[in-house]
Amino acid sequence: MSDEYEVHGPHDHAIEHPGSHGSDTGASRLAVMTAILASVGAIASYQSGANENLALFYKNEAAILKTEAANQWAYYQAKGEKQNLAELGAALSDPASAAHGKFITDVQRYKTEKEPIRQQAESLEKQVKKDNDASESLQHQHHRWAQATTLIQISIALAAITLLTKKSWLQKITIGMAVVAVGLFITALVGV
Repeated sequence: MSDEYEVHGPHDHAIEHPGSHGSDTGASRLAVMTAILASVGAIASYQSGANENLALFYKNEAAILKTEAANQWAYYQAKGEKQNLAELGAALSDPASAAHGKFITDVQRYKTEKEPIRQQAESLEKQVKKDNDASESLQHQHHRWAQATTLIQISIALAAITLLTKKSWLQKITIGMAVVAVGLFITALVGV
């Protein structure tokens, strides 16, 4: 009959009874905070990219419409020049001639044709302003999202350093940085 004794070491005891020997609740809280920050950071990063893309879209639309507005103004100017030439022709021609009557008809036609062209150009310019304003607003919001993402990443890095060094003063800085990062996230979310 063999009598074997089972000897438990400190490692076996720690595995059998987790949390009974000096569990560091600060570390687990920091780990949970890091996981939450990583999730919030992913959302902020996505929103930052989405806002930037949308801002670029509106800026591009504004540039296209600005070109169309410039084309309309050039067309308006061409009609005005034709009207001026018709007015000159009417002034220089004999009022009793057929050419004079044609010049007068042309003057009226060009006046009539110019108005819708002017209205279209002005409408395009209003849309350009609207698109540029939307782009600027989205770009501003993109910067807020990017700032929040950066601070969140810094907070996560500080949390990792805090877990390794176990310095309480560093934990306070990490939590402070996380609070600032979440504050920027909220300002980006509400569009400030």
